[in-house]
Amino acid sequence: MPRSISRRACLGLSLAAVFSTALPLAAHAEAAFPSKPVTLIVPFPAGGSTDRHLRIVAQDASKYLGQPVVVENRPGAGGTLGPATMAKTARPDGYTVSLYPLGMLRMPYMQKTNWHPIDDFTFILGLSGYTFGFTVRADSPYKTFNEYIEAARQSPGKIDYGSTGVGSSPHLLIEEIAINAGVKLNHVPYRGNADMQQALLGGHVMAQSDATGWDQFVDAGKMRLLVTFGENRTTRWPDVPTAKELGYKVVSVSPYGLAGPKGMDPAVVKVLHDAFKKALFDPASMEVMKQLNQEPAYKGSEEYKQWAEATFVKDKVLIEQLGLMAN
Repeated sequence: MPRSISRRACLGLSLAAVFSTALPLAAHAEAAFPSKPVTLIVPFPAGGSTDRHLRIVAQDASKYLGQPVVVENRPGAGGTLGPATMAKTARPDGYTVSLYPLGMLRMPYMQKTNWHPIDDFTFILGLSGYTFGFTVRADSPYKTFNEYIEAARQSPGKIDYGSTGVGSSPHLLIEEIAINAGVKLNHVPYRGNADMQQALLGGHVMAQSDATGWDQFVDAGKMRLLVTFGENRTTRWPDVPTAKELGYKVVSVSPYGLAGPKGMDPAVVKVLHDAFKKALFDPASMEVMKQLNQEPAYKGSEEYKQWAEATFVKDKVLIEQLGLMAN
């Protein structure tokens, strides 16, 4: 074989070896996640309890991801519009994720949806859960929850309350209480708790059932907290009774977490999971949860998915009992 050909052959083999080594490195570099900002959808208006917590978590998660986590508020449909839209339109690359509220597991029973609450999502982690309470304005004639219920008994359908939307936990727990108490209440849905706080303060609705977005107004003396819906009284408002204490047989907790579109790479899910788990337990997040009378309710990705599957089956019974099942 001529020397010139031999040299060319050797050079070609050397270049091939170089490129064969470099290509996996290049591919790895391209696959590094995240390489740009991550959008976190909060399906409630800015300023509410959910928004307050998620903005702090997003801020700390940014540190661990090395990229900004940008909160985007997309309220509507009792907190289901934002996650549902994400599931149908976002690429499963990890750059768009959403808060996943409990209402996602109930809405498909109450109305026809073009999304499935399990099959159309990738579950990332469970974060926390709400403390629910029922408040009126400080000048309301109702000093206790029993007085409010008695007013509804005397004036069926004329005593109203607001919630964060049809099918939301604050809505369903009051409907369950109304059935147990044998009264009829007029439900007024809002896009989120920030809007509802202003409606209550402005006298446009008599009362509200909501997570602890009302905390600052209760502490400032602008609202009166009549009842909470946990298993036990809250540490922050220990003088306020629970619905269970009052004999209404309702205990309501509403866990929330993060999910992305179906089909996400498990490696990307792990990166997001690890960053948001650290952020959940950071001091800033813990302080906001303390203000909201919440605690971490962490679940890993697989555990969170299993919880969602089991809850979706279980809550069908609740929707049927409340007479809210779609035809």
